[in-house]
Amino acid sequence: MGTHVIKMPDIGEGIAEVELSQWHVKVGDLVVEDQVLADVMTDKAMVDIPSPVHGKVIALGGQPGEVMAVGSVLISIEVEGAGNVKESAQPAPVKEAPVATPKVEAVVESKPVAAPAPKAAVCQGPMVARQADERPLASPAVRKHALDLGIPLRLVRGTGPAGRILHEDLDAYLAQGQSNASAPVAAAYAQRTDEQQIPVIGMRRKIAQRMQDATQRAAHFSYVEEIDVTAVEELRAHLNEKHGATRGKLTLLPFLVRAMVVALRDFPQMNARYDDEAQVITRLGAVHVGVATQSDVGLMVPVVRHAEARSLWDSAAEISRLASAARNGKASRDELSGSTITLTSLGALGGIVSTPVLNLPEVAIVGVNKIVERPMVIKGQIVIRKMMNLSSSFDHRVVDGMDAALFIQAIRGLLEQPATLFVD
Repeated sequence: MGTHVIKMPDIGEGIAEVELSQWHVKVGDLVVEDQVLADVMTDKAMVDIPSPVHGKVIALGGQPGEVMAVGSVLISIEVEGAGNVKESAQPAPVKEAPVATPKVEAVVESKPVAAPAPKAAVCQGPMVARQADERPLASPAVRKHALDLGIPLRLVRGTGPAGRILHEDLDAYLAQGQSNASAPVAAAYAQRTDEQQIPVIGMRRKIAQRMQDATQRAAHFSYVEEIDVTAVEELRAHLNEKHGATRGKLTLLPFLVRAMVVALRDFPQMNARYDDEAQVITRLGAVHVGVATQSDVGLMVPVVRHAEARSLWDSAAEISRLASAARNGKASRDELSGSTITLTSLGALGGIVSTPVLNLPEVAIVGVNKIVERPMVIKGQIVIRKMMNLSSSFDHRVVDGMDAALFIQAIRGLLEQPATLFVD
């Protein structure tokens, strides 16, 4: 038998060190070629490290959360053959995976090494017992659905990849009569003394660092404006009714992107990046809109490139594609970088006001709050209108308050008179 040593590969772009985010194997596991061994985090994305060989894991080179230099020993695998130590001269190609989505690997026997047992086999039945500190795998939408139904996720058996809980699993749980309503009432009021410590590593650490850096370096100020979106919502409904079946459904986001593009013609100082070390502001003609997207591991910002050259449906399709890629862990590093201004929205949970944090080195971020119907006075008459707030933040080192207010007012005018979105 021999030992194959896999070193931390050179991921490129001048990266000298990366953070070890998660192991997918442990000492003693049998692995096959191309099986994902670990996830590492660069400044821009999560990256999968696959195995170039079949064998048995005999040593791990670090712990999750540890920062490792390129070229350091990542993992040692016992392989069949001569008893010498082999090192990967050319590390196995890495696979970008911005979201560390658990995977069930397909096993193909091409060498006489037993395939590893699957980490999380799909189990039958709606109910399972988990440890108190074990966090079930589930998307934010499934977690909210379970909360609304009063279902404790730790009791639901997941049938998705790696045991991920799906909406269908919640339905199966309810069908078996295991809902929270059928549990003893005393259990809902039982005292709890358990604690859970969650290391801030991987994507969560990167998000924390970027948010802290942004708030410490930029001089944030926010501006909130109320917008009557009745007309643009009527236009959206009309276009969806007429073209939805052939061109796809439109949400409000592509209208907002279009309004930002048009408003930036008069306010180019908002579509800029500020290098505070070089003391240089770069204004860009291209409008690359970052669209903040929630994923299982935290906030991602995929980029709609050249929004200035896109139609409503083109923008809508690209927003949908990028959001899906980010949530499923398939967005590339290029798709997650290079934005010039960011749009953030919490959808139906948008509240009435927020204070979004800048996506440095950008100088502006436009935040969308929820739409509500309210009585408004128009020409002396009380009418019901659909109203929405824009809560936006700017870097006061670069953007003056008056310019920020005028920029948002320009977006307001375009959305309240949506025909002007298409007048050149």
